[in-house]
Amino acid sequence: MENCIQCNQCAMVCPHAAIRPVLLSADELAAAPKEFEAKKAIGKELKGYHFRMQVNTMDCLGCGNCADICPAKKKALVMKRLETQTPIQVPNYEFSARIAERDNLVNRYSVKGSQFCRPLLEFSGACAGCGETPYAKLLTQLFGERMVIGNATGCSSIWGGYAPSIPYCTDKNGFGPTWGNSLFEDPAEFTYGMFLGELQQRRKLADLMQSVIFTNDIPRELKEKMHAWLANMNDANGSRQYADELKALLQEYKDNELVCEIEKMSNLLAKKSYWVFAGDGAAYDIAFGGIDHVLASGEDINTFVFDTEVYSNTGGQSSKATPTGSVAKFAASGKKTPKKDLGAIAMTYGYAYVATVAMGANKQQLVQALTEAESFDGPSLIIAYAPCINHGIKSGMGKSQQEEKRAVQCGYWPLYRYNPALKAEGKNPFILDSKKPDGNLQAFLSGEVRYASLRHTFPDEAKKLHARLEQEINERYRFLKSLADAGLNGTDEKKAA
Repeated sequence: MENCIQCNQCAMVCPHAAIRPVLLSADELAAAPKEFEAKKAIGKELKGYHFRMQVNTMDCLGCGNCADICPAKKKALVMKRLETQTPIQVPNYEFSARIAERDNLVNRYSVKGSQFCRPLLEFSGACAGCGETPYAKLLTQLFGERMVIGNATGCSSIWGGYAPSIPYCTDKNGFGPTWGNSLFEDPAEFTYGMFLGELQQRRKLADLMQSVIFTNDIPRELKEKMHAWLANMNDANGSRQYADELKALLQEYKDNELVCEIEKMSNLLAKKSYWVFAGDGAAYDIAFGGIDHVLASGEDINTFVFDTEVYSNTGGQSSKATPTGSVAKFAASGKKTPKKDLGAIAMTYGYAYVATVAMGANKQQLVQALTEAESFDGPSLIIAYAPCINHGIKSGMGKSQQEEKRAVQCGYWPLYRYNPALKAEGKNPFILDSKKPDGNLQAFLSGEVRYASLRHTFPDEAKKLHARLEQEINERYRFLKSLADAGLNGTDEKKAA
């Protein structure tokens, strides 16, 4: 415990929400079990509180990513056998679960602050070390109480919606993600339909309020709150604030027919956050048409792609996201064609927010991209690198976060953000967040069976394809660097892409 720097990164990377930071008052700590130790919390906003990082031993799958990424000079986390920890840590966890949630003390939209928010995705059936669930878990910590998720069939629908239970849950106020799965090929259309339905209802609600404002028998206080809501109806925080204030007032004037109708629609007052969840098999291949349609619509819908570069859920078949020289089902001698550049395609619209992210490489960039995308008044596309058991990481899935870092450093997975909102400020909308490839691509490929196996089965083909992949990666970096340096307008972006 003395080594912990209270960064909360271990909690962020946990695929199963099995390790969480706890903030306690002095009185709460005094009432804790004898073995429940805590240290003084770091930060002026946490003055008077004590901090503990608590493991839920019965839901931890032992992948070790939390201990592996601990940035403290001397590791604050060590892995120990389950049976040595349960007698002490199970009572400790049960006690910590009864402590009041303190999710409003540190900026929610930061690496540290986000982890004080309860994960609204917990204890899923995902593989140990899964690269997908840490992203979904973080999204629920940032926006979960107002999320509507349309999920493509695939890994994210299996760990996200398996019977007879579901890992999505609610916060202390009873709010949580609304989740649904239709088909493999239509998550975007499915989500778009729900979005359009609510859009029309909220427009009707706004019309009703306009009518109420122009009536004489409604008090000034209620009209002012309605004015404020109308000005903030498309702002997440503003709409929620005035929604709570309006709900209390509406109860007092239910004898008015229009007010009564508004009160019946009060569940629409707070702005929802719509998300399409898709793996690369859906996003790049079979559901691409729908996702493209939603991006082209200009509507405020977010798409999140868990990119494992293969059809993970069905055994690791090649997809259009599979890079050159990677071995997968239907590409036993290495894929011969380059990976589809989904981000570049989306950027050509010029009005869609686009970002590539990798939690293990840059957590702050990830939080910033998610926050920018969700607040952007228009479509967004977030493509996240997600290591998978199908990659055959030789160091094991306990190193999945480190593998993301290595992928970014060698240029295999560049990080960038394309934010159309910056155009109005006269700024370049394209920001390259990763550095020049460090030249270690071949070492990275050697660390994964999907690439290394080709060197044994088809050595000549491996030499040719892996050299081609490196050339493609270097060319892509030069292209992205030119976008970052150029400050291009929309027309030039299309030409460059």
